[in-house]
Amino acid sequence: TNCITVILLTFQANILTELKNWKLNLIQHHKLQMRQEKERHATHVKQLQNELENQKELLHTYEISISRKDEVVITTLTKTLEKQKERVELMRKFTQWRIQRIKSKQEEYANKLADRQFRTALMKKVWAAWRSVCEVKWKDKVARACQLRAEDVCVQLTNDYEAKLAELTATLEQTKTEILRLHNERDQYEDTMKKAFMRGVCALNLEAMTMFQCK
Repeated sequence: TNCITVILLTFQANILTELKNWKLNLIQHHKLQMRQEKERHATHVKQLQNELENQKELLHTYEISISRKDEVVITTLTKTLEKQKERVELMRKFTQWRIQRIKSKQEEYANKLADRQFRTALMKKVWAAWRSVCEVKWKDKVARACQLRAEDVCVQLTNDYEAKLAELTATLEQTKTEILRLHNERDQYEDTMKKAFMRGVCALNLEAMTMFQCK
């Protein structure tokens, strides 16, 4: 169990380290993209400012020319100026649109990052719950295995004790039979001794009577 715990902790630590490194790399990449985008944006704004200054100078030139030209030239220059103003306005709107788009991308990236962190935390919770369930199942499995092994050992011991008891019972019965046989033999021997003794007594009595009669 300790070995499994160490392996799981090592695996979890490796996963967390990998996620942390991946997160740092992703943030660094995002910062690099933002820096590049800001540089491009600054360059573009500078170009627009230069162009705006050029347009201002052109406008000033047109104003000087208008004061010297006739009405047709004034009308032409006015239309050109209006076009230039429209172009500048379009560029301004385009710049605002790009700025808004960059902000929306930043918000989208932040939302994705938050969602990824939420899913990571959820995965950690699921992993912890799964690990707890596995540990409970493993303990139940070990307990059942121990119980079955204990039951097998008890059955084996019971069978051994019963076989030993049967053997001892058979030996006891055999011993009882032998004792009974010995008792019978002793009784027969005692009867034989009594009869022999009685025959000896009778023979002595007859011999004594014969001796008395002879005297």
